[in-house]
Amino acid sequence: MLELRNCDLDNLNSVTKYPSIPTYHSLDPRNGGLLDERVPFAGPVIGTEKVDGTNARIVTLPDGSYLLGSREEFLYAKGDLIGNPALGIVAELRAVADALPVPAADRIEVRFLEVYGGKVTGASKNYTGDRRVGHRLFDAIHLTGYEDLLTQPRPALSEWRESGQQPFLNEEELQKLATADGLTLTPRLFTLDATELPDGLEETQAFLSQHLPQTLSGLDDAAVGTPEGIVLRTPDRSTIAKARFQDYARTLKRKAR
Repeated sequence: MLELRNCDLDNLNSVTKYPSIPTYHSLDPRNGGLLDERVPFAGPVIGTEKVDGTNARIVTLPDGSYLLGSREEFLYAKGDLIGNPALGIVAELRAVADALPVPAADRIEVRFLEVYGGKVTGASKNYTGDRRVGHRLFDAIHLTGYEDLLTQPRPALSEWRESGQQPFLNEEELQKLATADGLTLTPRLFTLDATELPDGLEETQAFLSQHLPQTLSGLDDAAVGTPEGIVLRTPDRSTIAKARFQDYARTLKRKAR
């Protein structure tokens, strides 16, 4: 059974990081705008709100310990007297982690959450006028057979992660986990067939406005309410992409010049 005090924390950090998610329309490496090429989907597609906060994770281990982290680094371990205060992640999620169940002996569990509001990002006013802080679960992995994995060279672990090898829960499993943990998922907006997804840039901008005219993740009545975008994902999470309002507005403005 994995014990935190005997673990290679750098390797554990690597295998439990959240991977990069492609944009629905490809980014132009020359100017950061969007190209006509887009991520292909097939079958049912779930749309969820993309919340503008900071990516955080709770890593629970079978020895009863846990780690809290940002996207890039660990910030706190269960029992620490002092935690890294960066982005308010530890303050927001420590009580959540304390209440989570201990995983089975052969499994590491990782819950990915968006921490938002307060002073987390410049977009916090869209979710709160009173500087409240909140969190939403948006993904999770259950990692078994981790003993051999954690001994691999770090470049191999990075490649494993970024090539989509992390065992993410499917939508049904994620829904059940959220219910069991008492956590709130990022808002589910729709389930559509892939043939109903927009193709062009203008169509996608209109699609975003139609399905998410205002954020559904507000923390108080004083929130401005401007949404960031939508994440598109298949139920098994084999295909996933993000579409942000500002990317389409910036690209179409440039094209109109």
